[in-house]
Amino acid sequence: MSLDFSAVPRMEDGRTAAEHIEEVAAKSQIVRVPMGARSAGGTGTMMWHVFGAAPEKPILLLFHGGSGSWIHWIRNVLPLSEHFSVYAADLPGLGDSDPPDDVNDIWSVTHCVEAAMNELLPKDRRFAIAGFSFGGMVSGHIATLFEDRIERIALVGAGGLKATRKPGPKLHKLLPEMPPETLAAEARRNLEILMLHDPKNVDGIAIHMQILNTTRAKTRSRIMGQAFKLSEVLPRVKTPLTGIWGEFDSTTYPHIQERIDLFRALQPGFEMNVIPGAGHWVAYEAADAFNRTLLRVLAA
Repeated sequence: MSLDFSAVPRMEDGRTAAEHIEEVAAKSQIVRVPMGARSAGGTGTMMWHVFGAAPEKPILLLFHGGSGSWIHWIRNVLPLSEHFSVYAADLPGLGDSDPPDDVNDIWSVTHCVEAAMNELLPKDRRFAIAGFSFGGMVSGHIATLFEDRIERIALVGAGGLKATRKPGPKLHKLLPEMPPETLAAEARRNLEILMLHDPKNVDGIAIHMQILNTTRAKTRSRIMGQAFKLSEVLPRVKTPLTGIWGEFDSTTYPHIQERIDLFRALQPGFEMNVIPGAGHWVAYEAADAFNRTLLRVLAA
């Protein structure tokens, strides 16, 4: 069943969210590479959008959040590509990538990402990773497989931590058969609960993204997060870690110090960067501040 985006607000200049997303995507090289998932008949592939690739630039991988896609980074890929060769992934079972063999298992996801990275990245180059939410969980696991090649991981509101989380309203499932007005309204509600702190920042691009990504998601990232899979692997991670969190991240607030203590127990030099006024999807809600912070972190 095709999705009906007719109730999604247009941009101020009259363009649809889809048109804007397509314009940004058109500035990338779109690459599909094998990831070895047997569930796809041994021919499963992983989708990447590559922005600003050049041999003289350092490499930065972007791993999006749960039930997401590269669109989680839509306000970041172009500014970051001025400084980096940016590889924005659709993680296995999400976005336009095929599913892993086990959509409930973080290692099944990770090994698919590993296979895709070996196909895609130059073998003689080191790289950095920014991992948002579920992407932070994947980053931690990837760090155990590419220990000698990853310079730094920026964890952005990372999920899968065994730490206190304030209870909140349950998210509503988005279904393609919903009337367009209902679909847009429920997507807005979920974004206000989980992703963005200020309801005024829930715009048409965010709503379109939420509908598109969550209705096609196959990988069960929330199950992995609830099993604390990042905390499970962190003691094995030797790659330097840095945190970037929104001040009012719904998965963390008001317990940010507990996360800081958790990371510093493993890496005493861990730096936590808290961006004022932003929620969980800090790279979108406070894009300019996020981009400046990430560039400074990676330059260091």
